[in-house]
Amino acid sequence: MKQFLIITLATILTVSGLQAQVQVNNELKSLINKSFAYYPKIKEVENTVITAKQKLDVASINSPTVDGNLSYRFVEPKIQIPINGENFQFAPVHNLDANVTGSYALYDFGRLKANIEKAKTDIQFAEHNVEAAKYQLATQVSTIYYNIIYLQHAISIQDSVLGFLAENKTVIDTKYQNGDALKFDQLNIKSQIDAEQNRKVDLQNSLQKQQNLLAYTTGSKQSNGNIFDFEVALKDIDAALAETQATNLDYVLAKDKIKQALSDVAINKLGDKPTVSVGAGAGFKNGYVPNVGEIRFNYNAGVALRVPIYEGGKTKKQIKLSETLVKQNELAIETLNNNYKKDIEQTLTDVQSNLERIKNT
Repeated sequence: MKQFLIITLATILTVSGLQAQVQVNNELKSLINKSFAYYPKIKEVENTVITAKQKLDVASINSPTVDGNLSYRFVEPKIQIPINGENFQFAPVHNLDANVTGSYALYDFGRLKANIEKAKTDIQFAEHNVEAAKYQLATQVSTIYYNIIYLQHAISIQDSVLGFLAENKTVIDTKYQNGDALKFDQLNIKSQIDAEQNRKVDLQNSLQKQQNLLAYTTGSKQSNGNIFDFEVALKDIDAALAETQATNLDYVLAKDKIKQALSDVAINKLGDKPTVSVGAGAGFKNGYVPNVGEIRFNYNAGVALRVPIYEGGKTKKQIKLSETLVKQNELAIETLNNNYKKDIEQTLTDVQSNLERIKNT
């Protein structure tokens, strides 16, 4: 019974964000490392880091764009006027144009930088999400590991109980044969044995399920641990909550979401800013007077300024939306504080009462 209470305490402390003083268990450490390499969910979240880094590479691109163009247009009627008794043609009927053009954003008022910063916050969130997934998996493997130890001890104790009841049954059977016991006594001891055997079957079934879970998370179905090698360290609620706020990955991810939302605000504020770009092109086309049918080499270069004038208030609405998302993520941290404070208070109460039960067992 004591072992069961101890493992219950450890599980509660882990879930609540409190820290247990745990000795280094090499077998458990090995199983946790195996789970990181084996469990598909870890590979999935690790791939999000790769994706986020690739998005940063895309956001960082600031190269010119080069396009190849080829066109043909048929134009009728002919554009011509009579001069000195002859028709002078200003444009060809068959218009041909082949060229290569290039453009480069010379100044974007911070758009590129803002998108790069947003991509960096996405990478940070993805990396912290991997840590959170590993932490959750490590907690799950640890719980399974110690559940297996508890169930193995419980089955051993159950065997002792069944052995004790079997000895009692032998004594009662002898007394019954000698007339010193009733048939009711025989039925009563048999009922107790049946109940304890069923309890052992339940324990064995639970053990098998835990071993299946161990295989599901680590690829290994067996473990050799047989002791509860940890101590429970109690803390007051304020210290526990402060440590949780500083180290718990739920808080880290919540703060990352605020950074992501702030990055969106910065990007949206640049939506109505102008863009200065340079461009150039070269190619072959016809249409040059006086011989409009002749295909000739041509080139061009210039500077362009694009200034948004009217967009129906879209930029302002996007800014307002992104600022609302910042507020929403800030409120999420307040919700975390409230939930963790409640959970820690309840956990400390449960731990205290369970420690008293251990003393009285």
